[in-house]
Amino acid sequence: MIVFLSSILLVVLIFVSLYALNLFSFLSRKNTTTATGSSANGGNKQQLPPGSSGLSFISETIDYFKAGLDGVPERYFFDRVQKYSSQVFKTSLFGESVIVIGGTASGNKFLFSNEYKLVESWYPKSVIEIFPLNKRSSGNQAAQKRLRKLYPQLLNMDTVRNYIGIMDSMTVRYFELHWDKNINTDEMMITTTVYPLVKKQSFSIATFLLSSIDYQHEPHRIHELYELFCDVHKGILSLPINFPGTQFNRAIKSNKLIRKEIEKVFRQRKIEIQSAAKVPMQDMLSRLITLSEEDSGMDETFIVDALTGLIFGASASTGDVITLVMKYLADFPDVYNQVLEEQTAVACAKGTGELLNWNDIQKMKYSWSVVREVMRVAAPTPIGFKKASTDFWYDGYFVPKGWKLCLSSAATHKNPDYFPDPEKFDPSRFQGDGPAPYTFIPFGGGPSLCPGKEFVRLEILVFLHHVVRRYKWDRALPTDDDAEQEKLVFKPFPRLTKGLPIYIRPQQRS
Repeated sequence: MIVFLSSILLVVLIFVSLYALNLFSFLSRKNTTTATGSSANGGNKQQLPPGSSGLSFISETIDYFKAGLDGVPERYFFDRVQKYSSQVFKTSLFGESVIVIGGTASGNKFLFSNEYKLVESWYPKSVIEIFPLNKRSSGNQAAQKRLRKLYPQLLNMDTVRNYIGIMDSMTVRYFELHWDKNINTDEMMITTTVYPLVKKQSFSIATFLLSSIDYQHEPHRIHELYELFCDVHKGILSLPINFPGTQFNRAIKSNKLIRKEIEKVFRQRKIEIQSAAKVPMQDMLSRLITLSEEDSGMDETFIVDALTGLIFGASASTGDVITLVMKYLADFPDVYNQVLEEQTAVACAKGTGELLNWNDIQKMKYSWSVVREVMRVAAPTPIGFKKASTDFWYDGYFVPKGWKLCLSSAATHKNPDYFPDPEKFDPSRFQGDGPAPYTFIPFGGGPSLCPGKEFVRLEILVFLHHVVRRYKWDRALPTDDDAEQEKLVFKPFPRLTKGLPIYIRPQQRS
């Protein structure tokens, strides 16, 4: 009882402290936003969008998380659009005063097309504290320019295409080692939980392609790193309270341990390169070291932080998406059959033992439509942020410099104006011309389009190519309304509450 009361007291003290901090921040901002407007607006008094004040940040943040736990993060935005009769409104999330502009195609287009002009990238405090590279680049134009130049160099189309064969062989090997042993027979029913399997599989592939750490030769090392990355994933958008036992505290500690391990790999690789030893030049660590010879700003700390961020970015959401793809394929047998037909045709056109290549990937059009529809109904990153780098006006409202701006892919993807009957799972939405520009934004857009988009696409499609041809599966939990029903929640990333338990059996190949 004493421990329980102490915990309650601690939570109360934390929220009181955050409330006081936010009150001070809000009053400071208020003093800067009540002056007259610029001459371009005729000297009119600056008018912020309608909405809640910074004093309500606790209830607003709780409402956002509650909508996510109910599986409908878009509800938070739709309710406020209706309440304020405006697509643009102000609120307070994660202790920050925020103006919501995204959620519509026009709002998304405005934010994406004005990157590095009126707005700049911004991340919540939890992200900045966990990933030091984001902290150092925040407000540092030289660092931001270096990153904008670096990522496209590392993830350009030619480089990513060369990874297809490696992804293919690694995926087959992973199925043989970790999936085949769970195949059900008439004598034995084995439950396989998809999420941890595909999460670790995605992490293992990304880690090998980026740093050549091989799960087959160093399984314990990969497992330890994977567990640390899971801690980081859980804490990435948690409440930034750095007390022992909190998700945020565990994420910070875990990321420090990850960096130490990546430092060891980096130093060993640099010795190998300098001594002209045979090194895996196809991985991104070797390319980073080579590029650093032409840029003095890319020191050891920068490279270690960049590689850590790349591994996280390449694997964090991929496992989430693959798990949900398998869920919808189990729920919609007709969709599964069409994916199987397409992937069988790709396989039949290849020679025995021939690995997948770029031309094969281009034939997987329906499969990619299915994946895109999954990312529409369950946005991998339901919310994103920018920061106003200067004062500007949008849709008749004043946006002060320094205020945070919010866009929501979840709200955009469930907007019935763009996607009729938005709750219906329908991959045909993405056939033909597909959705209108800026209505489907799982990878962002404009200058801030995710540079790893093709990497993720290839990894998911290679996985699909093998999983549907290798197995059939059924969900192991009932889907009716009882206590055991599995639910889709957003914490804040999409997650099935049970991890998708399934029964798998071998696919009967013709």
